[in-house]
Amino acid sequence: MSLLSTVTELQDLASDLPRFEQVLETFAQKLQLDLSRFTADHISVRCHQVTTAERWRRGFMQCATLLSETEINGRPICLFDLKTPLRLCSWQIDVIELPYPGDKRYPHEGWEHVELVIPSDVDTLYARALSYLPDQALLAPGIKLKFSSPQGEHERLPNPTLAITDGSVTIKFHPYSLRDIVASER
Repeated sequence: MSLLSTVTELQDLASDLPRFEQVLETFAQKLQLDLSRFTADHISVRCHQVTTAERWRRGFMQCATLLSETEINGRPICLFDLKTPLRLCSWQIDVIELPYPGDKRYPHEGWEHVELVIPSDVDTLYARALSYLPDQALLAPGIKLKFSSPQGEHERLPNPTLAITDGSVTIKFHPYSLRDIVASER
């Protein structure tokens, strides 16, 4: 199985990874968030065209196995288990999320967010996630918070999410890993 960086269909993502790492670290500094305190569950891409999603899917199939494909909010979401994890910040990330495009247009096609797991009761996720962030960081211009509970058609575990974004990069917090969510579907 190939490395992501050697797969022709993924060359745009391979070259985009250093940019993503830099904007992620800059965003974390702005939030005064020490990323090394967390485990990164997975990393996600965004694209505008189905043809790009299909090309990336073909590429991921050369360096990963399809862990799951489910429909969420009317569009396919594919999860890939990388044979060789990606190095990002202090993490080794072995799961990639590929959502097919929906109605929302993102400012950049490529890596878009990282998701961190905070093991917690689903009812306390938001409060726990917010406790890692100083109030002044959350009030900074351009910072937006979004609370949601996306759910795949067969998921049995609730999956509340706190997303923090500046419009170019997003950090999301969940109580469960995607592997736990996928296992709940079986």
